[in-house]
Amino acid sequence: MTKKEKAVKIMAILDKIYPKTPIPLKHKQNNVFSFLVAVLLSARATDVSVNKVTPALFKLADTPEKMQHVPVESIRKIIKPVGLSPTKAKNIKALSQILVKKFKGQIPSNFSDLEALPGVGHKTASVVMSQAFKVPAMPVDTHIHRLAYRWGLSNGKSVVQTERDLKKCFPKEKWNKLHLQIIFFGREYCPARNHDMHACPICSEFGRKSLLN
Repeated sequence: MTKKEKAVKIMAILDKIYPKTPIPLKHKQNNVFSFLVAVLLSARATDVSVNKVTPALFKLADTPEKMQHVPVESIRKIIKPVGLSPTKAKNIKALSQILVKKFKGQIPSNFSDLEALPGVGHKTASVVMSQAFKVPAMPVDTHIHRLAYRWGLSNGKSVVQTERDLKKCFPKEKWNKLHLQIIFFGREYCPARNHDMHACPICSEFGRKSLLN
C-alpha cells in the first residue's frame, strides 16, 4: 500500500471519528493575539495546563497594547504552572512590544513576520496561520511526528521532514483540519506508551507490517 493510499484511509477514519475539530486551547473569541499567546505557552506543555492559566492572563491583558505594560514578573507568576515561565514571560512581553511598535498592535498574517517574533518558531507560526488565518499549514507537534512515523508516512528523522512528507501525502485543503484530528486521535487512541494496536482504529486497519512499509 502506498503512502497516499494509506492517507486516503486515514482521512476517512479521522473524518468519521472527528467530524468537527474545535481548537483545544482556550483563548478569547476573535482575538488572534490571545490565540498566539496560548499557542506560545503550549510549547512543551499540555493544553490542560495552558487552559488553566490563560483566563487569568487574558483578564490581566488581552491585547498587545495592554500586555506591553505588564511587568514580566507578573506574567511569570500567572503562567508558572505551564513550565519555562521565565522565558515565556519575557517572550510574551517582548512580542507585545514589537507588535505595537512594528505592526500597530495587529498580528501579522505571514510566516516570516510571525517566526521573527520572540518565542514564535515555525510550529507556533504554522498553528496561528492555519487556525487563526485559515492559511493551509501542517504544524507538526510530538503527536503528529510520532504518528506519522508509526503509520509509515514519514521516516521520523526530523519534524521538518515529517512536515514535508505529510504535505505530500494529504491534500492541501485538508491540512488544517488534519492537524487537529491527528492530535486528538493520538491522545485518545494512539498513545506513545501502552498502545494496543488491535484496538486502535487506524493501526488495526493496516496491521504492523503494512504500517511500517
